[in-house]
Amino acid sequence: MRQKWKRISNIFFNLFLILTLVGCSANPTASSAISLSANSQIQIEESTTSVAQQEGQQQPNPAKLPITLADIPEFSGQPYVAINNNVPYFEENEQTTSAFQHYFELDEFGRVTMAYGSLGQEILPEEERGDISSIHPTGWKQNRYDCIKDGQALYNRCHLIAFSLSGQNANPKNLMTGTRYMNIKGMQPFESKTLDFIRKTNKHVMYQVTPMFDGDNLVANGVLMQAKSVEDNGQGLSFNVFCYNVQPGICIDYQTGENWLEEAGQNTSQGQTPATEGQAKDYVLNIRSHKFHDLSCDSIDDMSKRNRQDVHESKESLIAQGYTPCQRCNP
Repeated sequence: MRQKWKRISNIFFNLFLILTLVGCSANPTASSAISLSANSQIQIEESTTSVAQQEGQQQPNPAKLPITLADIPEFSGQPYVAINNNVPYFEENEQTTSAFQHYFELDEFGRVTMAYGSLGQEILPEEERGDISSIHPTGWKQNRYDCIKDGQALYNRCHLIAFSLSGQNANPKNLMTGTRYMNIKGMQPFESKTLDFIRKTNKHVMYQVTPMFDGDNLVANGVLMQAKSVEDNGQGLSFNVFCYNVQPGICIDYQTGENWLEEAGQNTSQGQTPATEGQAKDYVLNIRSHKFHDLSCDSIDDMSKRNRQDVHESKESLIAQGYTPCQRCNP
């Protein structure tokens, strides 16, 4: 009899606990979602993105851009081109000083769609960027070429919103297959400009990056980058540019991601020239994380001066000393 009452008491206690937690989850500002499993155990899943919950705030639709690829000028040797006279498309009712970031779902082909947010000091990362090599975005057919700065890899895992602006690391909704040229020459100058503005002014920036794919291609033709400072209505920072996902000297099949030397006219699996091994060159070491970086790697900007060491050695020598190549720049 005593055991029976004990079981009944436990049932009522569990029901009370569940009702209490479900009631709490009705709060629209709650950062966790509560779900009940088949065995009635409570599971709490932390939210992976933070979306501004402001009444009446408008959000963009990745499937309905104001422009199409047909409106983008052909690549003519410059890594990016101004769109709409360099004026971003943000509506007045979507601009907010409440910092947030949102990463839209992958599409039916597994491709990234859009990253969007109001960026500010509140979400700038304090830690160093981690490893993202586990993420393989669509069209990831990696090859190295002598014509790409000392035999560098063709593709980078390009963040839609840079880690330095968002703290987003190995988020598959924020990583796409992009050429080194697009990442370094196209996107990075605007990322650095945005980061400098936020750090110097402590203001917020509406920021949106949208990869633009042709049909069901797995590799994007480029990305549309838009930014507008909020508190001063774009007086301090404003741009609207398309960065071309190209690599001079390399042909890319955007349908699959396959690539080959333009002058050779053949697939790299047959005609690729391997990078020279054993040759000394300039690298930057992070003596704390034991990683080494190419001089152009944007991870260097986030590196503490006390952890940095410049060397002129071969890649093989550094690996023998216990250092590992940076997964971002693939030195």
